Amino acid sequence: MGIFKKIVSGLAKTRQNIANSVGNVFKAFSKVDEELFEELEEALILADCGVVASTQIVEKLRQKVKSEKLSDPEDVRSAMIEIIAQTMGEAASDTDRQIPYPAVILVIGVNGVGKTTTIGKLATNFVAGGSNVVLAAADTFRAAAIDQLEVWAGRANCTIIKHQENSDPAAVVFDACVAAKSRQADVLIVDTAGRLHNKKNLMAELEKISRVVNREFPNTHRETFLVLDATTGQNALSQAKTFSEIADITGIVLTKLDGTAKGGIVLAIAAELDIPVRYIGVGEGQDDLQPFDANAFAKGLFFDNTDE
Repeated sequence: MGIFKKIVSGLAKTRQNIANSVGNVFKAFSKVDEELFEELEEALILADCGVVASTQIVEKLRQKVKSEKLSDPEDVRSAMIEIIAQTMGEAASDTDRQIPYPAVILVIGVNGVGKTTTIGKLATNFVAGGSNVVLAAADTFRAAAIDQLEVWAGRANCTIIKHQENSDPAAVVFDACVAAKSRQADVLIVDTAGRLHNKKNLMAELEKISRVVNREFPNTHRETFLVLDATTGQNALSQAKTFSEIADITGIVLTKLDGTAKGGIVLAIAAELDIPVRYIGVGEGQDDLQPFDANAFAKGLFFDNTDE
């Protein structure tokens, strides 16, 4: 299945949600007036796009309709899709495919969002592209996280560095850096504990890990990916805001989009946070973590016909 087809399939529930709200607005109006704009804004908010994003999109749509003298609701819908793609494109990046090597990717996020699975799929993607990958099981507070990451390392055919449960995460990262250098690894991906309830401790832990990497694996490109669960809707946005206070996040990975009608949260993230969306999860398969494509995503929100 091609990337666009995967995205279209994965956004089925979100598309139905938006179709039931935004789509019905266009069906109900035969002319373009202020009432149409007000109904569209409300519909976008109800579709989990967030107040800020919905307001921005509709305001840009007003300006576009005025400047281009659009009078057909269908033309307005096409214009809105274009604006949504632009909005998400401003928070999207294709640099995930061109990460300079060697690189260290720190993966953060609360427990339950699919963080460890995301790391496994990222490793699979990198290895499939010919990269040499090392995984660091630095979420030492959950034995299940270590075991799960080991399973993924086996699937991806990459090296994993792990210690016993409750070991010092920084010690794991130290050994992983040594292993990455000796194996001339292209990418070192570090799993971390998702203990957001104590921000001070988590910040101290991330800073300690960063110091270890700076000392033991210098001159590497750095990324910090925040993993969010799309099914939590606006709560995912709250998590992103909180994590951005304690870490320099360079990209967001949005998981479980195929299992939710709240995919509009991508728009909220794009509008309210200056952080690029790097990957989206549109299925449970090993290859269902897709690089984020703003245009494909915007079309996937409205069309189920891959010829569109």
